Amino acid sequence: MAITSYPVRHELKYLVHPSELHYLRSVLDGLLMHDPNGDENNEYHIRSLYFDTLHDDALHEKIAGVGNRKKYRIRIYNFSDRLIRLECKRKIGDLISKQSVRIPRDLAEQIIAGDPSGLEYMRHPLLREVFVQMRTNLLHPVVIVDYVREAYITDAQDVRITFDRRLRTGLYSSDLFNPRIPTFPVFDDCKEILEVKFDQFLPAYLQTVLSGVTAERSAVSKYVHCRRYEEKEY
Repeated sequence: MAITSYPVRHELKYLVHPSELHYLRSVLDGLLMHDPNGDENNEYHIRSLYFDTLHDDALHEKIAGVGNRKKYRIRIYNFSDRLIRLECKRKIGDLISKQSVRIPRDLAEQIIAGDPSGLEYMRHPLLREVFVQMRTNLLHPVVIVDYVREAYITDAQDVRITFDRRLRTGLYSSDLFNPRIPTFPVFDDCKEILEVKFDQFLPAYLQTVLSGVTAERSAVSKYVHCRRYEEKEY
């Protein structure tokens, strides 16, 4: 997989204590802009329905640390169907890339039901790719991932710093548009997820801010964490 095939970015992840997020929030509030998608508390809810192959290739490749890998998902915000995105997130060495296309609810429900026929004649390359994956590798929905996001942004290097809190798994459900499905907390302790995304380099003043975080970088995967309660051996 050639790196030049996709626009790529850096992504740093940390598992942090809420007190560290409180410190970062107090600093970033004066340095960066709030995500315009957030509410008065700079928050919005994200729900993703992740897909995997018959043999759980995405899950096993992540656990094994395969350098070049990808996973597919359908994502909505604040339990609404006003904006539905079909996405493919690629890991390319130490970089990430994301393809995304907006789809209507009826197509989303068709894909979730395991019927790829609505994708067959689509021109968008990601829709065509998902069609092939569903036909050849039996790509299908496997787990719902819920969390609340708080995001800070700046145009410099397209930096995006997010706090992803209250991670929950909708284990065994693919009912993406139902806000009342049972979900379960993933972490036994109070850890939350800090993500730092940027283009070529992280501005020095933000490196200084983040140096106050005591947590070490982690290969955090919301997808893997939300599947770890299944009765399987990985």
